[in-house]
Amino acid sequence: MVSIQCPERHSTADSLDRDAYRTTVPVLGLKAPPSKIGKYLKEDVLKRSLLNVPRIASVAKLADGERLILLEVQSKEELPHDVQAFIASEGCDLVPHAINLDYSYWTADDILQSTLPESLCDGSPTGFTITGHLAHLNLRDEYLPYKKLIGQVILDKNPAIRTVVNKLDTIDNQFRFFKMELLAGEPDYIVEAHESDCRFTFDFSTVYWNSRLHTEHARLVSLFRPGEVVADVFAGVGPFAIPAAKKGSLVVANDLNPKSSEYLAVNVESNHVAERVRVSNEDGRTFVERVAEEVWQRPFPALGPLQSKREAKSRKRAGPTKEVSVDADNRVVRNISHFVMNLPDTAILFLDAFRGILKNISNDPAFAELYATMPMIHCHCFTRELEPAAAERDILERVEKVLGVRPSEALNFHLVRSVAPNKEMYCISFRLPKEIAH
Repeated sequence: MVSIQCPERHSTADSLDRDAYRTTVPVLGLKAPPSKIGKYLKEDVLKRSLLNVPRIASVAKLADGERLILLEVQSKEELPHDVQAFIASEGCDLVPHAINLDYSYWTADDILQSTLPESLCDGSPTGFTITGHLAHLNLRDEYLPYKKLIGQVILDKNPAIRTVVNKLDTIDNQFRFFKMELLAGEPDYIVEAHESDCRFTFDFSTVYWNSRLHTEHARLVSLFRPGEVVADVFAGVGPFAIPAAKKGSLVVANDLNPKSSEYLAVNVESNHVAERVRVSNEDGRTFVERVAEEVWQRPFPALGPLQSKREAKSRKRAGPTKEVSVDADNRVVRNISHFVMNLPDTAILFLDAFRGILKNISNDPAFAELYATMPMIHCHCFTRELEPAAAERDILERVEKVLGVRPSEALNFHLVRSVAPNKEMYCISFRLPKEIAH
C-alpha cells in the first residue's frame, strides 16, 4: 500500500531547507479515456483501491489527453483479485505513475514534526492567534531554540500572514501590553482587526489587544441601551467603546497609554461614531473621579438612531450639510449608566475612586430624577480560585475591601475565560452603592 511521509530532519534550528522536502511517491494508475472516468469512479469494486491521500487528486491528466485513476498500490500484485478481474474485463492498462511532492504539499505540522527533535514533537507549536496580517505565538521555553524555524514555517503556510511574532513574558509595567520579538516576515506591527462589524487599526507592538475576548466584548455591549452613557475606564483601542457607540450608546472612553488613545481616536473616526464617543488620555483613577461631573456639566446631545451604511453613503454623496445632533425637544443626556473596567490585573484597586463621584452634582434639581438609579459597574479581574463559589467569595471580598462596602444590588459574576491552569478571568457587575457615590 502507498505510504506518504514527510522527509525527516533536513532543516536545522537556524535554517529551513525547502528543497529537502521534495519526494516522489510511486503508484499504479488505471489508464482510461475521459468519457469513462466517472463510470469507473462509481464502481464499488474499485472504490476500496482508489488512492485516498489528503490534497492529492485521485485522477491525473496525461499528456495524450487520457486520464489515470490513481490506485493505492505500487504493483499489480497488491490489487485484490476482483479488482484485477474488473480491470481485465474492461481492457484497461495499468501503468506506473510518479507523484512528485515538494515543500508546498506539506502542512506546517508535517514539517515541524519531521524537523523538531522527537522529544518536542508532541504538541508541536503550530497553533497561533491571528490579528490582521500578524500571527502571534506564545512559545514555551523548550521551543525557543527553534523559534525562527517555527516562525518561517507558519509564514510560508499561511498566505494571509505577513508577520510572525512571539510574545515575550515581559509586560510593559505601565501600559500592560506584551513585548514581542519578530520571528519571520515583515516588521510591520500596524494591523487592522475586525470585530462586531467594526474596524480597528492599531500598532500591535505598543497597545493591548486580545482576540480571545471578542465574546466578552459582545456580551457587555449587549447590556448597553441606545442613548445610555457608558464610561470606559481602560478603553484600549475601543473594543467595548466603538461597538457600544455603533449600537447607539454614548461613550466616554479613556486610556492611560497615549498610543492606545491615539488609535482609539483613529478608530472612532473610521467607524463614523465621532459624535458619540469622547476620547481621553489620563490615569483611570483621575478619570473615574471626574467623569460623572464632566458629563453632567457637558452633557451628550440625545442623538437619534444611528444611520445605516446605505444612509451614510447617500448622505456623503449629497455633500456637506448642517449637523443636527439633538432630537426635536433638544434634550441632552447627563447621567452615566455604566462603567466598564477591563484591566483584570488591577481594576479592583481602582474601585475606591468611586467614593464621592456624585457629591458635587447631587444638589442640582435634576439630579434626583436622573440618578434615581445608580450606574452599573462592570469590573474585570483575575482569581486563583477555580471553584465558582470560592472564586466569587474571593472577588467579592477584594471588592468590598477597596470599595468600602459590600455591593449587593444587581450583583452578578461572569466567568470570562481560563487564562492559565490555575488562573481564571471574571467580570463582577454590580450597581454602585448610593452611599459610596455620595
